[in-house]
Amino acid sequence: MTHQLPPTTDLDTITSIFTGALSERRGTLSDEEVRRLLAVAHMTPGDAVATPGSSLRCALAFIISNSREFGMTLRVGLTAEAQAHAAGTLAVGQAVVSAAVALTGAGQFLGALRDSYAYRSQRAAANNTDVGAFDEQLDVCVATLLELASYYSPGNDAAPCVIEELRINALTPINGRLVAFEVSCRVGEKTGSPAARPIEKIDRLLHPRSIGIIGASASKMNFGRIILKNLIDSGYPREQMIVIRPGENEIDGVPCGASLAALEHKLDLLIVAVAADAVFGLVDEIIATGAAQSVILIPGGLGETQASVAATAAMNASINTAHASADGGPIFLGGNCLGVVSHPGGYDSWFIPRERLPKPQKKQRRNSALISQSGAFMISRISKNPWLDPAYMTALGNQSDITHGDMLNYYADNGDIDIIGVYVEGFNELDGLNFARAVRKAVCNGKQVVVYKAGRTAAGAIAALGHTASETGDYQLCKTILTQAGAMLADSFSEFDDLFYIADRLHGKVIGGNRLAAVSGAGFETVGMADSIAPFLTMAAVSDTLRQRLEDILVAKRLDALMEVRNPIDINPGADDEAHVLCTAAFAEDAEVDAVVVGLDPLSPAMRSLEQCARPHFDIYDKNSIVQLLPKLVDAQDTPIIGVVDGGPLYDAMCEQLMDQGVCTFRSCERAVAALARYTESRLRAERIALSQG
Repeated sequence: MTHQLPPTTDLDTITSIFTGALSERRGTLSDEEVRRLLAVAHMTPGDAVATPGSSLRCALAFIISNSREFGMTLRVGLTAEAQAHAAGTLAVGQAVVSAAVALTGAGQFLGALRDSYAYRSQRAAANNTDVGAFDEQLDVCVATLLELASYYSPGNDAAPCVIEELRINALTPINGRLVAFEVSCRVGEKTGSPAARPIEKIDRLLHPRSIGIIGASASKMNFGRIILKNLIDSGYPREQMIVIRPGENEIDGVPCGASLAALEHKLDLLIVAVAADAVFGLVDEIIATGAAQSVILIPGGLGETQASVAATAAMNASINTAHASADGGPIFLGGNCLGVVSHPGGYDSWFIPRERLPKPQKKQRRNSALISQSGAFMISRISKNPWLDPAYMTALGNQSDITHGDMLNYYADNGDIDIIGVYVEGFNELDGLNFARAVRKAVCNGKQVVVYKAGRTAAGAIAALGHTASETGDYQLCKTILTQAGAMLADSFSEFDDLFYIADRLHGKVIGGNRLAAVSGAGFETVGMADSIAPFLTMAAVSDTLRQRLEDILVAKRLDALMEVRNPIDINPGADDEAHVLCTAAFAEDAEVDAVVVGLDPLSPAMRSLEQCARPHFDIYDKNSIVQLLPKLVDAQDTPIIGVVDGGPLYDAMCEQLMDQGVCTFRSCERAVAALARYTESRLRAERIALSQG
């Protein structure tokens, strides 16, 4: 569809309207000022025409707002009255279409709008003479509002002010004109932008050539001492470390220094593990002495409590002032921060004793990164699924300085990282937009980004404020914008685990479409797989060639009298390890199949699924076991293959051996298919975004 270009908008006149209101110390425009604004923006106020009557049947609501996290946003959808009638019946994005103005164009926004129920229902309600005007004028309106929102935005230094909110509760074409009803507009003064953070120093943070620690006790195992021990145990050279501890020569073989001022050279990384009330003065000292390029602030109590808000604000201001200096000053990670594990950097700075969280290498190539505002979220994920095994695990805590957007930008440009998982409680001001841009950069670079956004309810928002001093913002708006940018948004912790895991395991596989093949010797699994495909997957058709190949396998295994070929296929509990692999290979090699999920039937007496079996040569270590056969098939195929081991602890060894060999393995068929469905939809969407960005 051809999109109408907006007539030239007189921004000078609009600016005079806005600045005139602000000069009178009021942000809300008067009725007369609203009329003038609408006229310049190619719209007619409702009181200038006859009573609209039935013409309001095809009205839409338009809202420009200045979001703290994402800057200017545009929302277009059903009027408030129509939304009330449709409450609870429409999927997200059907009643209202939203976007971050900085990340969308008129054509992209109109495409999403025309796919929505809001547009279709209102267009259908228009009478025959209004339909053409409705479509033509909609193009002009959206383009004009995007132009206004883009110009009067926090990021445009040329604009003297910002639109805080422009609300048109009903906009409809009448007699060839766009007529606006119930319009209000608020504007605000521009505020100064913080100094640019020297985010290039993140590389020093993650790959330090020298590390200092302050707060390690010489006499007891406090957090600082645990961190020191973890640094040593992770293999970081003692001679490249120093402990700031007056009166001590060494602790655990690491030399001590009397003070920051006494350091002989600037550290790449300084880890601060002192009491919260000592942090504020120490930050000033770090900046004044130029002691470090990067700093990890471990302590909590930096903004989470009312008593610490003022001191934390002053600390953050000092950090920002340092960023305005010639070298940008140090960057700070935290506070309220678990720390960093950087396998490429050769260090572990968490304050969790290693005996509580073993971190064995589970992958030949660590190609993922995990960013988490909550350290506990991160260690819980790794404890439950060590096969995630990220190269980097970075806890952000309160984001006093380094933000989600900063870290994601770094990993988006890191050629060794393919998958990035992120747990977010809240974004700093405008960092949601920075983060969304980084998501888009990452997917355009061929990466996948999995996000869990916390604080989606009022109770959750309050909890986040007390946990990491985070304002959580509008969850649905955040979800919409990050999805549009290309992220996979998880709806639960379990789904985050599954998506991060499947994204890691299937990154190198070809996602050609959404056609699924399902194999199992347990009938309930084939039914469960078929039940779990909606709304993103379909069951692949069985071609004549594939049917013959599967029939030949069933005949050879003497299963043909028991089973018929279909998809999903129940190959019967009598099917052995080889039968599972042969059927899986037949589907995976068929041009009409995009992915295969295979139930591995651990309880079947025909399967070599036990670590120890009374029957000789019938355990998982036998060369004919599915545990030995399936990894070879998975490695050889570009088509994604997922195994399901639906059994109790007796079959943990089977599952672990498969996962150790790189087979994407789940413990239930519905979780496997649900994860594959979400991953497939997100991966295909990300690839479309990458193509659209050139």
